[in-house]
Amino acid sequence: MQWLTHISQEYERELEDIRTKVLSMGGLVEQHLKMSIDALAAGKTDIADEIATSDYKVNNLELEIDEECTEILARRQPAARDLRLVLAVIKIIRDLERIGDEASKVSRVTLRLIELVSPKSYYVNVLNIGNHVRHMLHDALDAFARMDAAAAIRIAREDISVDREYDAAIRQLITYMMEDARSITTVLDVVWMVRALERIGDHVINICESIIYLVKGKDVRHQPLDDLAKELQQEAPPS
Repeated sequence: MQWLTHISQEYERELEDIRTKVLSMGGLVEQHLKMSIDALAAGKTDIADEIATSDYKVNNLELEIDEECTEILARRQPAARDLRLVLAVIKIIRDLERIGDEASKVSRVTLRLIELVSPKSYYVNVLNIGNHVRHMLHDALDAFARMDAAAAIRIAREDISVDREYDAAIRQLITYMMEDARSITTVLDVVWMVRALERIGDHVINICESIIYLVKGKDVRHQPLDDLAKELQQEAPPS
């Protein structure tokens, strides 16, 4: 029995380790996203350059966690909630890595915009969207740490607001191009940046769906959020 207890404790430590590393990776990605937005707001080329060339740190964490998950699947053959944790972690780190890629993309575009000394009016809406998706990411990581499916649903619902902000930003940018043809190249850069931030919002929604799957054992990728909220309230969590 002592041997079985030892194995069980070691297994629990392995599961807790991948959870902890996901949160560490998420914290790094959130930091990169915040810095990329701050660099745009303040016109800081040094910060933008740092984030544009630092995505390898996120990539290395993804590979490390993915390898640990593969080892757990091979050696422990987890079942039920443990299996859902490993599968959810694999999905979440993939979305975090892509968020890191998009943050680097924002910084690369920022370097071009600063060099061109473009009017700040071009990217006021960009900053609003950027701060919105950053807060969504922060809240999603918090929901993962607390295993909170209800919070994940609330965060996923914010995608509607992000889409509205994205549409408004694109309309404004099109207006700038129509008013001054000389601005087209610069404005297209800003459009590229807005699109990157909108994609970050999409990846945060994916993370929320993975959290719901982990906690409730339910694949919710194609369900309306309102129906999902009512349905999950009536269900007891699976074992």
